[in-house]
Amino acid sequence: MSRIILITGGSRSGKSLLAEQKATVLGGDDVLYMATGIATDEDMKERILLHQLRRNPNWGTFEGYHDLADEVRETPYMTILLDCITVLITNYMLQDNKDFEEMTKAEIAYIEEDIVKEIESLIKAVQESEKNLVVVTNEVGMSVVSAYRMGRIFSDITGKVNQMLASISDEVYLSVSGIPLQIK
Repeated sequence: MSRIILITGGSRSGKSLLAEQKATVLGGDDVLYMATGIATDEDMKERILLHQLRRNPNWGTFEGYHDLADEVRETPYMTILLDCITVLITNYMLQDNKDFEEMTKAEIAYIEEDIVKEIESLIKAVQESEKNLVVVTNEVGMSVVSAYRMGRIFSDITGKVNQMLASISDEVYLSVSGIPLQIK
């Protein structure tokens, strides 16, 4: 039977480490790590390297943010760790060099629909194949509202996606200063 665990919290709050611990409990060495990060600058390269060094070397790795459901169906791994949803959302938003200041509400809705479809397809594939899924996401609703339209769009989409994921998850954890709090 499939289990879905959502790990949320602020940046650098210990989410990824907690997710790795949960994935280990669920799958041991039988884990596929879905890494959505793209090394766009030196800081991101360093973050990715730190995640790679900490990760169980026996786990499989998939790097990308498109067609995740296909990867879930094809992989032999029975536990999937996706790190992270907010980076996936950012990647979708930044592809094709969009102008968020001039974007219409219909164009924003189209981007959001693409992201939601990607995540819904992933969830469906996990459930149909009776695999476990541990998902990392940032809680962006506890911070200051962005002065920039792109930031507000990102927060709105992330909030909706996080609510959707929390509603279907078996367990939800909030990581604060490295301390996990089970909220569902």
